[in-house]
Amino acid sequence: MDRREALKRVSVLFGGALYAPAVAGILSGCRTGGSAGYTPRTLAPGQHELVAQIAERIIPETDTPGARTAGVQDFIDLLLTEWAPDDDRARFLKGLTELDAESRTKYGAAFTGATADQQVAMLTRLDTEAQAAIEAGASTAITYEYGWSDDLPFFGLMKQLTLLGYYTSEIGATQELQWLAIPVYFDGCAPLADVGRAWA
Repeated sequence: MDRREALKRVSVLFGGALYAPAVAGILSGCRTGGSAGYTPRTLAPGQHELVAQIAERIIPETDTPGARTAGVQDFIDLLLTEWAPDDDRARFLKGLTELDAESRTKYGAAFTGATADQQVAMLTRLDTEAQAAIEAGASTAITYEYGWSDDLPFFGLMKQLTLLGYYTSEIGATQELQWLAIPVYFDGCAPLADVGRAWA
């Protein structure tokens, strides 16, 4: 499966709306999948770990690897460095700073040092706010001309980038989703129990 096909399939997760710089990154050869030797260029080391922990809360390791193992934190750093407009980059970094500050105020520890329950509580609140903004009319469609919608909260973009980075990674496309290069036949009415996981 090539990048264009992966992108088409992942866009279904977002109703066809994807973060434009992410699309540019994927089509020009940006690769997901973490490596021990990756050095962040936009995110400070603490922010890189913060993004990794948030992404892992969004897509945790279960019977398949989670977002951290797929290298979503590296993918996001690369997008912020090479493709995100300056305003979007600044807003994303501001969102990370505000989340970390909230954790320090509420729990006396950075987000990365908070307990699992504390992290989940903070992210659940942010997710509820993001969903409320979308239901109130916040746009999730992000274009090259205008970048990230001004009324889409930080966590809305974080979730988009996490899903995009994960499901276009080798791990997401081949271990979380099932993928068969040459399907044998099409059965439009197969019971879900026979199908198992969703297919890439």
